[in-house]
Amino acid sequence: MELTDPIQYLKGIGPKKAEQMARLGIYRIYDLLTYYPRAYEDQSRLTPISDLQAGEKATVTGTVMSTRERVAGKRRLRILTALIGDGTGFLQVSWFNQPFLKKQLQPGRRLFVTGKAEYAYGGQGQFAMSQLISYQLLSEQEEPEGKLGILPVYAATEKLNQAFFRREVALLLSLDLPLREVLPPAVEKAYDLMPRREAFSAIHFPKDAAALAAARKRLAFEELYLIQCGLLLLKRKARESKRGVRHLAAGRLSQQVIAGLPFALTDDQAAVWREICRDMELPVPMRRLVQGDVGSGKTVLALLALVKTVENGFQGALMAPTEILARQHYESFTRQLAGTGICVGFLSGHLTPKQHEEMYERIASHEVDIVIGTHALIEDKVQFAALGLVVTDEQHRFGIAQRAALEKKGASLPDVLVMTATPIPRTMTLTVYGDLDVSQIRHLPPGRQPIRTFVRGTDRRPLIYEYVRKQIEAGRQAYVVCPLIEMNEDVDLPSAEEVYEELRHGFFRGISCGLLHGRMKAAEKEAVMQAFYENRIKLLVATTVIEVGVNVPNAALMVIEHAERFGLAQLHQLRGRIGRGPYRSYCILVSDSKTENAKERLAIMAETTDGFELAEADLRLRGPGQFFGAQQHGLPDLKVADVLRDTDLLLAARQAAQETLKRSEDLSFVLPVLAVQYKEQFLHITDT
Repeated sequence: MELTDPIQYLKGIGPKKAEQMARLGIYRIYDLLTYYPRAYEDQSRLTPISDLQAGEKATVTGTVMSTRERVAGKRRLRILTALIGDGTGFLQVSWFNQPFLKKQLQPGRRLFVTGKAEYAYGGQGQFAMSQLISYQLLSEQEEPEGKLGILPVYAATEKLNQAFFRREVALLLSLDLPLREVLPPAVEKAYDLMPRREAFSAIHFPKDAAALAAARKRLAFEELYLIQCGLLLLKRKARESKRGVRHLAAGRLSQQVIAGLPFALTDDQAAVWREICRDMELPVPMRRLVQGDVGSGKTVLALLALVKTVENGFQGALMAPTEILARQHYESFTRQLAGTGICVGFLSGHLTPKQHEEMYERIASHEVDIVIGTHALIEDKVQFAALGLVVTDEQHRFGIAQRAALEKKGASLPDVLVMTATPIPRTMTLTVYGDLDVSQIRHLPPGRQPIRTFVRGTDRRPLIYEYVRKQIEAGRQAYVVCPLIEMNEDVDLPSAEEVYEELRHGFFRGISCGLLHGRMKAAEKEAVMQAFYENRIKLLVATTVIEVGVNVPNAALMVIEHAERFGLAQLHQLRGRIGRGPYRSYCILVSDSKTENAKERLAIMAETTDGFELAEADLRLRGPGQFFGAQQHGLPDLKVADVLRDTDLLLAARQAAQETLKRSEDLSFVLPVLAVQYKEQFLHITDT
């Protein structure tokens, strides 16, 4: 059986089960092999009921004494409770909305359960399993599965339960699968790593804690090492290319634009500008990431870099993730470059066919010096006469492959400048942007108004909106952000559509209000944002579609409804839409959440506006899986490694990858692996 074979051909699965498994992302044999347990149950030691301790996890076996069923709550939740005994005491075990178990839980039946013990309410000293992790119904003579070892716990569904996954994975591991090594022998030996085949067995069915730790170390190292090899190869390929663009030192045009700026560059901006100039003046292509908080002044550096490439006889391109942001850059650059003789063009998917053709011709003939646009820039029809610099804005919205597609538009490899307003912790930077050199702008330019942030309960909503109305009447504009677009029966939250209707007919009657969300047509969104930009709309009710949006200096207030539904990075991006003008700005986070995690996140938001501090806190609170999804950065999800816990392992994997690039025999070992395993991310480097 091959690793690429469809999962339905594994014994015991078939088409119907395969369809259910596909919903979990399991399509092939290899997908099941790497469907790692989310947790483990150490069932090697049974605890007598009399020895249970409140709040501790334990495994207990006992005999069913009796059962009872009741209905509770507004949702008519059916609760089935069994009382089991083991001769030392009694324990209550409950199941929710599983009435079919009543027939199986007959008195005299043996039950094997793992969970957290708590004192039972009204149970006269009895214990109850408050968090049931797993259970097995046993016959009189039957021994529980995994009693003497550690059982894997998978992310399961009602139709694909733990027993199913344990059975199928065990069957898979018993087969003679073609599991070739993906780490060079020298790397495996140098870092004392368990063999790959052994690691797969131990990660699913570990004999003990030491075997589990060794398996996890091996597979996590493998993930991080391969990604680092790919990223470092991207960097090396660009550096070693003899087709790079070499720029001369700043000339008359650059000096003219810098002199015409209405402000002096901050120390941070000046330092990053020197790094950009140094890179652009080398004969190898620049690959630099500029991280800077919202409003830190990254765009002016992009402008200067584009001017530098133009005065050297080349063209520049800036790609933004939305048409709104691209058009904003186009208008700003056109205004700032007036009188310099530099021609700025605009390209998006919403131009007419005639406008498209005209722009294609102007770019190809070098009539346009700087072209600003959206994903339309990477279309096949776009051909540059002499592309010298590629700038991507809000890089977390683009994948590596998209960036590479634009880079290939030049006859020579152009310099690459990447900008992001999403601060990224150090370990995430190594993982996501390992192929780039990193610059940071830590301080905001002088004159930027600090944004004061407050957390308020829903009972303060009338006072909040009364204050917002007064500010609008004084000439300001405001955002109201909602987590949902429309009403959802499953979630008791106000939607953007509901809030919009409520506010425009209530608190903001007589004030022009607008609604903006992701399901609107592009032209509708453009019209609404343009009206808000031109101050024709005073209050904009929106979803997170405004996270990357137009610059509205007059917008000084933001109310975020049910703020606990957003991550810190997202809240910070949203808050960055205000405070962009000379007015005092306020962000009000509305939430009644009582969970400790939510309260901590919102408290951090109120305490600091430093995006880097918030990014570290967001990674700590939410974990890397939610912090940066694969769709955003174009890299595969990490299935075993955790960049929050595995910092040392990540640094070791990067060191190993750097050593691999120096040894041709190890590199030739790794390249075929990258071509197969990460072909979508690193296809364009495997011809090295």
